[in-house]
This record gives sequence, C-alpha cells and structure tokens, in this order.
Amino acid sequence: HRRGPWKSADAVEWATLEWVSWFNNQRLMEPLGYIPPAEAEAHYYRQLRQPASVAA
Repeated sequence: HRRGPWKSADAVEWATLEWVSWFNNQRLMEPLGYIPPAEAEAHYYRQLRQPASVAA
C-alpha cells in the first residue's frame, strides 16, 4: 500500500476506516449512474418511504 507499512494496529485500523469511507462515499459507480454507493442507498430508502402511486 502507498502508506504502508503501518507501525501499529491503530494505524491499520485508521487506514481501513479511511478506505471504507472513500469506498462508500466518494467512489463513483457506473452501474449506479456515476454516484457513490452511499448516495444510491440513501436514494433507495427515500423511495421506500414515499407512498406508492395508485393508477386509476
């Protein structure tokens, strides 16, 4: 890794947390419309809370 080797378990934990944050909140995914996974998940749950339209 570009910042390794890490000096302690705390350093490894911090690097892992930073990577997970990037993976979920900054990485753009083509199948999701070039938005981060966290944004896609938030959009999904917003849709679930909206009442369904009933066709007349």
